[in-house]
Amino acid sequence: MQDLIEQAKRKIQNGEVIAYPTEAVFGLGCDPFNQQAVEQILLLKQRPVEKGLILVAAKPQALADLTELYHQVWSQQVFDSWQNPAQAITWILPKTALCPDWISGQHDSVAVRVSHHPVVQALCAEGVLVSTSANPASLEPARSCHQVKDYFDDQVWCLQAELGGLTQPSQIWHAQTGKRLR
Repeated sequence: MQDLIEQAKRKIQNGEVIAYPTEAVFGLGCDPFNQQAVEQILLLKQRPVEKGLILVAAKPQALADLTELYHQVWSQQVFDSWQNPAQAITWILPKTALCPDWISGQHDSVAVRVSHHPVVQALCAEGVLVSTSANPASLEPARSCHQVKDYFDDQVWCLQAELGGLTQPSQIWHAQTGKRLR
């Protein structure tokens, strides 16, 4: 498995888009600071840049420069939700000036998640990764590398590993309003 993770990291560093297992579905990922790679994901998904994308990290600290995560009335609720490996919660947080517009889209916020999935943890050991479901718009998210290949042919390299065991993609909550969006 370590060889596959190292191969995936090299591909990300080289500006490629990869597919990888998350808690419930396969995600498309790339370096969020590589605009060309992000544009490739948007093209593959047929998703407008205005909608924004989710970022995933192994630890909350990795999100500190991109979000207003710390010292907010809701900060502890966000941290507490990320402590439970039996759930996957994405939070909409205010973004900082360091968060690229091609990630946040038309929003002054950004969607972020801390993952307990071992593959995601390994891929994000040095930072953050784009994490959007591996599917073209309007189709079901991929749940295997075979399905990723059906959707994207050879345009996306897929890291073959097990999903995390959840049945649904992450819940999405808005930190400032406390409302569930998905």
